[in-house]
Amino acid sequence: MPLPERVSIVGASGALGQGLARRWAAAGIPLVLGSREASRAQSAAGEVIGAVPGADVEFGENHTAAEAAPVVAVAVPFAAQAQTYKSIAEALAPGTVVVDATVPLAPAVGGKPTRTLGVWQGSAAEQAAELVPDGVRVVSAFHTVSAAMLADPEHRFEEDVLVCGDDADAKAVAFGLVEAIEGLRAVDAGRLEQSRIAESLTAMMIGINIRNKTHAGIRITGL
Repeated sequence: MPLPERVSIVGASGALGQGLARRWAAAGIPLVLGSREASRAQSAAGEVIGAVPGADVEFGENHTAAEAAPVVAVAVPFAAQAQTYKSIAEALAPGTVVVDATVPLAPAVGGKPTRTLGVWQGSAAEQAAELVPDGVRVVSAFHTVSAAMLADPEHRFEEDVLVCGDDADAKAVAFGLVEAIEGLRAVDAGRLEQSRIAESLTAMMIGINIRNKTHAGIRITGL
């Protein structure tokens, strides 16, 4: 499956954004890393280059990153999701594929990470779809993948990633990005509305990981 010519990561200074950046850079994907402040994006880019020598990485504020590639991965906490999308909306051209990994975890309002919040639209991904301009295609993915394990080059994955979306071509792009990371398998989990289920799995996985002191993933059998 062909990979995008370039991928932007909004929220690249966070744990998940940094982990995805390192894995995609190792797969040879050119990247543009974004953060709320250009200095933080520059620092994130330096960390990726330090971990993956020779990586093709540019950086800038989130708005700059969002307009620099046909595929934009959004890896921000739920508390920052709406404001982030509002800040980058004008940078998202029609046809852009947005891969959203946001999970509405309760720490956004001071609660426990093993609980999720109700979202009026049904899920964080559906909220994202309401916030982007017409013609921008939103898919959701990477909810149950450990950010720490993504950042660890010695870790070998053997797990699945649930991908939800309403546009088949956009989901195909997300599939390619998932499977560019060795050991991850993309599973079509249905329409974007199914994100409310996929996102809730994050809270459950956090509880499992806390109790077992591990970084577990999920695996769908029979496929």
